[in-house]
Amino acid sequence: MNKEIILSELQFKAVRSSGAGGQNVNKVSSKVIVTFDLQNSNGLNEEEKTWLQEKLKTKLTQELVLQLSCDEDRSQKRNKDLVTNRLFELLEQQLQKPKPRKATKIPKEINEKRLQEKKKSAEIKESRKKPDF
Repeated sequence: MNKEIILSELQFKAVRSSGAGGQNVNKVSSKVIVTFDLQNSNGLNEEEKTWLQEKLKTKLTQELVLQLSCDEDRSQKRNKDLVTNRLFELLEQQLQKPKPRKATKIPKEINEKRLQEKKKSAEIKESRKKPDF
């Protein structure tokens, strides 16, 4: 993943924020929406693209475009920085491959103890039966 190339491929769009805020909300476009075309990116190799398509399939549009927005701050520049950082954190987090699980072996003592418990409970149940003459 090449951050400089990806940063140059990002498209930013400023829109009006929703919610409370008075005149500032009505006048200023402080909400920032970033779009990242995953399929046509030169900053990712093919393996990374397919991996991200699989991991981010719920967040991608049908054209394989990732969209994130931020309207936390009143400053458009601050929102742009926040959403860019969030995008890179998301990409890095999803590109980490999980460690393979190592199967642990059950100790011999525990298996023997389990079998002894089974025998004990079987004997108890057997003793509950009526005697057969």
